[in-house]
Amino acid sequence: METAKETTTANAASAGLRGVVAAQSAIGDVNGEQGILIYQGYDIHDLAENSTFEEVVYLLWNGKLPTKSELETLTNEFRANYEVAPEVIEFMKHFPKTAEPMDVLRTTISALEFYDESSKDLSREGALKTAVKLTAQMPTIVAAWERIRQELQIVEPDKSLNIASNFLYMLRGTPPSENEAHIFDVALILHADHELNASTFTTRVIAGTLADMYGAVVGGIAALSGPLHGGANTNVMKMLIEIGETDKIDAWLDTALTEKRKIMGIGHAVYKTEDPRATWLRKYSKQLGEEQNNTKWFEMSEKIEKEMHEKKGMFPNVDFYSASTYYLMNIPLDQYTP
Repeated sequence: METAKETTTANAASAGLRGVVAAQSAIGDVNGEQGILIYQGYDIHDLAENSTFEEVVYLLWNGKLPTKSELETLTNEFRANYEVAPEVIEFMKHFPKTAEPMDVLRTTISALEFYDESSKDLSREGALKTAVKLTAQMPTIVAAWERIRQELQIVEPDKSLNIASNFLYMLRGTPPSENEAHIFDVALILHADHELNASTFTTRVIAGTLADMYGAVVGGIAALSGPLHGGANTNVMKMLIEIGETDKIDAWLDTALTEKRKIMGIGHAVYKTEDPRATWLRKYSKQLGEEQNNTKWFEMSEKIEKEMHEKKGMFPNVDFYSASTYYLMNIPLDQYTP
């Protein structure tokens, strides 16, 4: 005879909440068998080809693509909110230089709330205002931290630039090329939504208690900072650097597979075929490599992808080619996830 405790445990256990209906969402839709990702009815390939990150944000928030006037209004709202309160920047200067960027982002977002008088307004209008501020200011925080820890002068936001271009400018201190800006803009689109992953689930649970948006986002960042959720693209790049050369891949992979080590960026819990986001990032990794006369990282990635498909029937996910793409844009490894 089963005890009540045994019955409850058996019925409740579900690793990763697989098969458990936790919430409803009509925003994003993933078909893992066919490798399809949809945002509000639009295929990710169409959005990556034809839209901007600002347009996609409007789509996710409103369920439709913006008119020219609506896009201009949202873009202007973002740019008007790029700047972070000076008190927050000063606060960041007291953090130890060894602090992890995700921890800095989490802590600083929490502090931002003190300088937002409407943070407790949970109406749709209030929530959208907060969302605009967070979307506009998170890139400023990430870039400012990189400058602070490198003991470089902080680069003020340029309100003439879109979110992607402005981030790269603030991070590196020089304006990005037109192609770099476009590639990073598409990367933001590819990462904008992915159904109910761990950080989204965490954020929704917190928001469901009627906590304010800052608290919910802080919780989501904390979940994303965990190595079982975020950071895979950083580990992909570390793997490529460790291997070093294309002709060393076979031996390295044989050892790794014999030791049953996970090959970072390969395989996905949902996609049983190629992750549609990887399709775009593969293209951009190759393109940047050719532009910079440095195709080594793309060629290594391409060989690992081929070997893993032949040996294990596995496909690359979004993190696999984003690693070399970001590396070629001179984004520090530990800044890939923020």
